[in-house]
Amino acid sequence: MLVSIVVIDTGGANLASVVHAVHRLGAECSLTSRAERIRSGSRVILPGVGSAGTAMAALREAGLVEVIRSLTQPVLGICLGLQLLYERSEEGDTECLELIPGTVSKLEVPDRLRLPHMGWNQLHWTVPQDPLARGVDADDWYYFVHSFAAPTEHAIATCEHGRPFAAIVRKDNFSACQFHPEKSASAGTRILANFLESQP
Repeated sequence: MLVSIVVIDTGGANLASVVHAVHRLGAECSLTSRAERIRSGSRVILPGVGSAGTAMAALREAGLVEVIRSLTQPVLGICLGLQLLYERSEEGDTECLELIPGTVSKLEVPDRLRLPHMGWNQLHWTVPQDPLARGVDADDWYYFVHSFAAPTEHAIATCEHGRPFAAIVRKDNFSACQFHPEKSASAGTRILANFLESQP
């Protein structure tokens, strides 16, 4: 599989594991915050951990907000990277990339459930014919770590923790996973492989 993948350096702690996961699939992969390198990648991954405000500040400081908005190749957000694709986040009342309509909000959970939503959970595929769903099993489990979540309007798969939320979204060439595919064993590897094989 000869695909040039660019992982945007957002300063998150999970960057190395994302790069390694892509390398294991046989793709060339580089970690960068350089605009010209990001534009030239055949696929782009936007990972993220931490707060929406801090991540958006880092993207603005690096001059990458308009760069990301202008990308036409397949883009995959991971965890906070999914939330940043939306118009805004209630976390710090943050204006985000505005690529997907809607607002990310804090998960409201009953006392019996903990927050953050951390650990393994399953998906409900609302668009099972989506290319990211190819070869996955409905009983697969995926690893989540988050306290805020996106609405389900643009979801191709949802999950539930206190309430339903978007687990995988897609709009135009932008898709994203709320869970960490790089930490989700064979199920996550299948999602990443499907993204690498997606059509530009």
